[in-house]
Amino acid sequence: MKQVSGRPVRLGPRSITALALVSFIGVAAFCWPLFAGAGSAVTSHAGDAPWLFAALLPLLVAVVIATIADCGMDAKAVAMLGVLAAVGAALRPLGAGTAGLEPMFFLMVLSGRVLGPGFGFVLGSVTMFASALLTGGVGPWMPFQMLAMGWFTMGAGLLPAPRGLRGRGELLMLSAYGFVAAFAYGTVMNLQGWVLLQGLSSGISFVPGAPLHENLVRFLAYVVATSLGWDLGRAALTVVLTLTIGSTLLKALRRATRRANFEAQVTFEGPEKASPGEPPHRTYVTYEPK
Repeated sequence: MKQVSGRPVRLGPRSITALALVSFIGVAAFCWPLFAGAGSAVTSHAGDAPWLFAALLPLLVAVVIATIADCGMDAKAVAMLGVLAAVGAALRPLGAGTAGLEPMFFLMVLSGRVLGPGFGFVLGSVTMFASALLTGGVGPWMPFQMLAMGWFTMGAGLLPAPRGLRGRGELLMLSAYGFVAAFAYGTVMNLQGWVLLQGLSSGISFVPGAPLHENLVRFLAYVVATSLGWDLGRAALTVVLTLTIGSTLLKALRRATRRANFEAQVTFEGPEKASPGEPPHRTYVTYEPK
């Protein structure tokens, strides 16, 4: 019997299409104030958040359906997704956002690695939605958090999975990704909040209608001044948890995915013809990923 290795839930054509669509909408939602005119109504995210949330939910369902259709998974895979989302939502309040110490990010890195990019994106988004309901963090920022966490988790599923990459080497790769992606998550979310700072006489506030390069310089100064230390705490905790208990959790997640039959299909080999005077060969059953 062969073990299901690396990334059990692979991207198919329908999954890629669904993820590309939701990512395109997400990038547009984050960035369009930078390209809007000074008098445009889209230079604030407070008004477009409900519309983004309304568009995001059916797209998340579409990603799940496309992934299931491409991989032929059953209800156990969806149930596992729900369990991991509940665990991630429960982990978020433990750090209470203190100095950026949020343990849920470490779980998202490992889960994305095991579940793959498609289910990883959905897991990150659903986890953030559930944690917002749990902590009372529902607001215009929530759909943007869902998108950012979806990309964060999806990225872990897109990491290379060469044959034999296990143990310390894999943990180091995931730690490096978690460190960089924690800063990327904070930067993306800063873009959402930064565009709300309009009309302030500050060198770091957003100026609607200003040239793109000038606003980007202001944004960089805003990131350094407001959230660099916060993101460092998040990145450091993700690295520490990944290196200390990541191996145990990876084994548990992979064991669970094998039992949930992620992309496993049964093939029969045999029996081969035996030489005269030899007993018949046995028939072997192997489990191969699609």
